[in-house]
Amino acid sequence: MNLLRTLATVSSMTLLSRILGFVRDFVIARAFGAGMLTDAFFVAFKLPNLLRRMFAEGAFSQAFVPVLGEYRSKRGSEETRQLVDRVASLLFLVVLAVTLLGMAAAPLLVYLSAPGFADNADKFALTVNLTRVTFPYILFMSLVALAGGVLNTWSRFVVPAFTPVLLNVAFIVMALYAAPWFDPPIMALGWAVFLGGALQLAFQIPSLKRLGMLPRFSIDLHDEGVRRIFRLMAPALLGVSVAQVSLLLNTIFASFLNTGSVSWLYYADRLMEFPAGLLGAALGTILLPSLSKCHAAGRHDEYSRLLDWGLRLTFLLAAPAALALAILAVPLIATLFHHGAFSITDVFRTRDALVAYSLGLLGMILVKILAPGFYARQNVRTPVRIAILTLSVTQLLNLILIRWLAHAGLALAIGLAAMLNAALLYRGLRAREIYTPQPGWSLFYGRLALAMLTMGAALWFVAGDAADWLRWSLTQRLLRLSLVVTFGAGVYFATLWVAGFRLRDFKRSAAE
Repeated sequence: MNLLRTLATVSSMTLLSRILGFVRDFVIARAFGAGMLTDAFFVAFKLPNLLRRMFAEGAFSQAFVPVLGEYRSKRGSEETRQLVDRVASLLFLVVLAVTLLGMAAAPLLVYLSAPGFADNADKFALTVNLTRVTFPYILFMSLVALAGGVLNTWSRFVVPAFTPVLLNVAFIVMALYAAPWFDPPIMALGWAVFLGGALQLAFQIPSLKRLGMLPRFSIDLHDEGVRRIFRLMAPALLGVSVAQVSLLLNTIFASFLNTGSVSWLYYADRLMEFPAGLLGAALGTILLPSLSKCHAAGRHDEYSRLLDWGLRLTFLLAAPAALALAILAVPLIATLFHHGAFSITDVFRTRDALVAYSLGLLGMILVKILAPGFYARQNVRTPVRIAILTLSVTQLLNLILIRWLAHAGLALAIGLAAMLNAALLYRGLRAREIYTPQPGWSLFYGRLALAMLTMGAALWFVAGDAADWLRWSLTQRLLRLSLVVTFGAGVYFATLWVAGFRLRDFKRSAAE
């Protein structure tokens, strides 16, 4: 299996999801703007979404996939099937209890995650109601993550990659057609989260059934594989979720700032997540099973070459994406969100946050590549130690930067800490001789810098004045933005080609 082709396939599914995600945000911004209602919803959605990323897609996936890969390689189909059954059953019971507890404790959770809302009784009550509706999302997504881990281990990447599309479809349909039937209308978005989670789980069931891996209820707390997975999960929670914990803590800080601060950070984060998901999540998803197989088989040289391949692709695609986000911040935000209730002030405040986020985008994506280098070897202690340090640095930066940059300071703190996280993970891999860089990195950096400088100058020249983007119609913005992005990408890849990069140089086979 060609990993580059697989990456293209998974990224194309992710691209579809991200495009629909922007359509969803366009619809939400047009209908609700950036104010009390959206602040309440984004805080309510952040809680189950945080748990999803920490437990389901984060710690659970990083612990489950390496062990599952080992079972498939060494223990045969029956033991592998038993592992899936027992892990799925225990996961369901644990997350069901967490879900019910979260719904019951919604007022406390809202107070802890957005204490500034307590000064406004209506805003606080609305956030509590939305939290109770959205919290079952974590139950659905935990099972979706288990299904995705099984499918990815069997190299069935397309279905898990397409699954997030269904959440965006649920958002769009509910916001456009169901909102008038709810009081207040923002409650439609809460039920969209619930519906989207159920649809994603239902979509993956047929694929599991075709593999013969649809879980059956079976509990055995003494199963060695189950105990290993849940033992690995505990410390991995922090190791893979520093950015998410930082985002939650940022919400606490932002709840004390001007109304709209939570929403400005949300919209900027959505734009930042486009390249992060398109490359970081997709590349991490396809690398982890191959790294796990290499470790189980003792192929350490191939393990190192896979990491090197992932890092080069990350620099090649993430670095120019970060630069483009900073240069095109106003064109992107104006085109996607400056409609209806989303004001000019909202555009520039979101711009401030997006530029700050872009400074750390490369680090955020590198973490998604470097952390699996440890987790595939079932080493959780090193990333956890690094995560604790990074989280502490983030909060120190928050306290310093919020004084001068307000909500943008919170975004900058996350970005700078992500760069520190990536640097320490890289140092740890090198120090333990897990990763050895392949020849040619100095030339690689030189060619990359040339291409980025050329692209940056081209984008700066053709983007034009921010005032023009604010007065143009939606059709004009879409046409101009399409031309600018296409031109910038063309300049970048043409420069890379002239500098000597060729697509064949990045082809790579998956581990068998």
